[in-house]
Amino acid sequence: MTLSALSMYTEDQLLPLSAVSQYVHCPRRCALIHLEQVWSDNVFTAEGCVLHDKAHSGASESRGDLKILRSLRLRSLRLGITGVADVVELHRIAPSEGGVCIPGIGGTWLPFPVEYKRGAAKDIRCYEVQLCAQALCIEEMLSARIPEGALFLGEKQHRTPVAFDAVLRAETEAVCQAVQNLFAAGVTPPADHNKRCSSCSLMEACLPQSAGYGKSARKWLFRQIEEICPRDDPTVVGGDNPAAVRDRNLS
Repeated sequence: MTLSALSMYTEDQLLPLSAVSQYVHCPRRCALIHLEQVWSDNVFTAEGCVLHDKAHSGASESRGDLKILRSLRLRSLRLGITGVADVVELHRIAPSEGGVCIPGIGGTWLPFPVEYKRGAAKDIRCYEVQLCAQALCIEEMLSARIPEGALFLGEKQHRTPVAFDAVLRAETEAVCQAVQNLFAAGVTPPADHNKRCSSCSLMEACLPQSAGYGKSARKWLFRQIEEICPRDDPTVVGGDNPAAVRDRNLS
């Protein structure tokens, strides 16, 4: 079933827009943060917070045919998400070119969302999906069509343009539905241990090496027993050796 076939979500069913990016990056991290309320900072998250604070702290600006709005509250009842955009630029254009009216601002404008991220963003797709989700929110709120936005990467102090093409839009809508399904199920997915885990601030809470698909907590416990008390430990009588108990339980 497609999103277009679903009824609109209510206000109390709206989920954090940030969960969309977290889900694309790692569904387990998304669940740990939003379902289990687990959070821990590291140098990467701290730098990201500083960059976002700078983006949100400035006042709105007006430069002729360009207006800059900060900390703009967004929502989509169709996708079931809500959040705050770092920056939304408004470019003055004619209605024939896609310009729309903005409440409280004269003229017609084309919104252009800009999301601020630290680093060079090797895994940039999750940010593109988050940015597209912001654009879809704005489109719904203003009855507009937004062709593109940009990611501002703090490490390079450089903008990367992002085109909201059909593929990205479809992926974003699918992710929003997946996040709704995750919250409805209320179950944290198993870990998918990969090279990104080493830089994750939730490494210790996630335990990706022991909580992945096909991992057995029972076998993990017995491996710890083996390390503490090997089967051939001469100081322990065979019947009382925990490793011997382990072998009987696994047989």
